[in-house]
Amino acid sequence: MSDIEIPESHPRYQSLLTRHRIEAGVEKGITSRQGLIAQGRGEAFDYLLGEQTIPSADEAARAAAAHLLLAEHPVISVNGNVAALCPEETVELANAADADIEVNLFNRTDERMQAIVDHLREHGADEVKGLTADGRIPGINHERAKVDADGIGSADVVVVPLEDGDRAEALGEMEKVEIVVDLNPMSRSAQVASVPIVDNIIRAVPNMTEHVRELQDATREELEAIVGDFDADEALDAAEQAIRSGGDE
Repeated sequence: MSDIEIPESHPRYQSLLTRHRIEAGVEKGITSRQGLIAQGRGEAFDYLLGEQTIPSADEAARAAAAHLLLAEHPVISVNGNVAALCPEETVELANAADADIEVNLFNRTDERMQAIVDHLREHGADEVKGLTADGRIPGINHERAKVDADGIGSADVVVVPLEDGDRAEALGEMEKVEIVVDLNPMSRSAQVASVPIVDNIIRAVPNMTEHVRELQDATREELEAIVGDFDADEALDAAEQAIRSGGDE
């Protein structure tokens, strides 16, 4: 089934589209079968949010944009689901924020790594890190510990959409600013993030790009004020309230 076979008039068009993209990602070898389960779990939370970007998520995306513009070395971490769902949008965010892109996988094989790198290049990426894997994240004993020393290893700000909790905690221990996109405000990833964005990645990534472009000419003082005004706990509380009330904060 191609994207065009899903009628845009369908009330759940975006949901059906993302399901198809994940399915296509599995067929292409960029998404693991476990990624199908993760997508279903996230979709359940999105349904409770009313499949919309709530105000607190938009505020978080704006704070994330300010962090990216203040960063000396920002990196966007990409796994199989991210590559399947929003490859072009990820490249656009990286270009707008002058950030590196690095592939990082739990179910890592040379074939999957190369397939995702090639997929991102097909969608406009000039350079994609992750294949060198000459660095490690301390405290992790699985494949997501492997990073490029000149990528995530030396980044000061890392965008980690669809993150797993143990790596999120480990990156926090390295004193990196973590921008996490997670539809579950109660997940470990969201709880330890510097900036938790409780939103669907297909909305959150382009929203961050829009805010980066909007803030491109802001002064350092203005960007630091946006970062300073953001409260992660308040954002998580607002998201949980929205889920409990059906999308209304």
